[in-house]
Amino acid sequence: MGKPTGFLEYERKNARAEAPLERIKHFNEFHVPLTKAEQEKQGARCMDCGVPFCQAGAMISGMMSGCPLQNMIPEWNDLLYLGNWEEAYYRLAKTSNFPEFTGRVCPGLCEIACTCNLNGDPVGGKSNELAIIENAYRMGYAHARPPKVRTGKKVAVVGSGPAGLAAADQLNRRGHSVTVYERDDRVGGLLMYGIPNMKLEKQYIDRKINIMKEEGVQFITNCNVGVDVKADQLLKEYDKVILCGGAKNPRDIKVPGRDAKGIYFAVDFLKATTKSLLDSDFKDGKFISAKGKNVLVIGGGDTGNDCVGTSIRLGAASVTQLEMMPKAPDDRLPSNPWPEWPRVCKTDYGQEEAIAKFGHDPRIYQTTVQEFIKDKNGCVKQARIVRLESKKDEKTGRMAMVPVEGSEFVVDVELVLIAAGFLGSQDYVTKAFGVNVDGRTNVATEPGKHLTNIPNVFTAGDMHSGQSLVVRAIRDGRDAAREVDEALMGYTNL
Repeated sequence: MGKPTGFLEYERKNARAEAPLERIKHFNEFHVPLTKAEQEKQGARCMDCGVPFCQAGAMISGMMSGCPLQNMIPEWNDLLYLGNWEEAYYRLAKTSNFPEFTGRVCPGLCEIACTCNLNGDPVGGKSNELAIIENAYRMGYAHARPPKVRTGKKVAVVGSGPAGLAAADQLNRRGHSVTVYERDDRVGGLLMYGIPNMKLEKQYIDRKINIMKEEGVQFITNCNVGVDVKADQLLKEYDKVILCGGAKNPRDIKVPGRDAKGIYFAVDFLKATTKSLLDSDFKDGKFISAKGKNVLVIGGGDTGNDCVGTSIRLGAASVTQLEMMPKAPDDRLPSNPWPEWPRVCKTDYGQEEAIAKFGHDPRIYQTTVQEFIKDKNGCVKQARIVRLESKKDEKTGRMAMVPVEGSEFVVDVELVLIAAGFLGSQDYVTKAFGVNVDGRTNVATEPGKHLTNIPNVFTAGDMHSGQSLVVRAIRDGRDAAREVDEALMGYTNL
């Protein structure tokens, strides 16, 4: 695939990012796409490797390697190299419902597993994917295609995040009548309110949702299933129900002073920011202001990074980010070979912006909060931080991060954002439907299946598997749709 010698002739070229001190002035996406000619050269770099790990989507050493959607990446790289952009879109659309989303927010599992990555720079599969879908919209290839025949079957999807949208899209294509219920005021779930606008502009979500509406999918917003609509009602009205409510329970930090004012979960901070931006360009004031404040972000993952970038855009005086684990190595260790996911230090956009703005990396490794200190009004004013070290637990034999005695220090802080991850589904939904949950509060099913203990009730996405990637949620939604289709029709061609 691609040009046989392309990976030798052409260097990897990425979309140019706006300078950090410029892009923090706005909440828009900040990458400038390559020209068509340049993008075709990137497609030419696909090296006809014989075994395309990029599309494997396999678990290796407990981590995903390659695209979970099994996107036919070498095929559309080759078509891109040949200048056949329309056919490249059709090949991409065979396995991917939302390349306009994954092309922006996916960590690029395909690139990590690319054979070129063994001894050089991987093929830019993610940027090629985004270029293909955006060209398809410009040229009119990505238009609505309503099903020609309807089956008469009705399916309700609860939750409009990536898993719910993928399941709805697949089942609608099959000819079933699909209604998606969303408790927020806008469709998109995690995509809409969990990911900041500078990573995924919401116009691209709306564009795809409008196409899905043209194709026959119905969306009902501001409807909290389990509260506004009873589970029994959905089970009577629809042949099948798919629960795609996500992993919505944020992990808390239970230390003295946690009840101080000015401490928020990251998801609430990010949602309020995006909603105010979309509703009024911040004129309504209905967001959590970071202006002039010393901000403490607890958590080092993608959500923590998003909090760093958002706080800077909102005018934070300083940003400190705590990470419990030690700093990862800058390069792969021999114990972490290709094509495993590389356990290396990643400096993301938010941290880049903090370095440019404040002159240093905001992350402090091997630390956690020991206590929040309040002022006379009950507002957080300081945080007592303690350093951690790895020690073996004598009872369990496992390694654990434990406080280092005498290592405490205090930082001034007026805004704390807890980005420590999420723990499974919300019980008012699972109890409403009577579905079983596992020890991590994920909705329980048989391994590899999506049917719950309740007849006609299925589940998918983070609600099913726990907090994960957008691309994996899409795959789980597609798999659930296939299972539902087979249950409805006795066979499936999804």
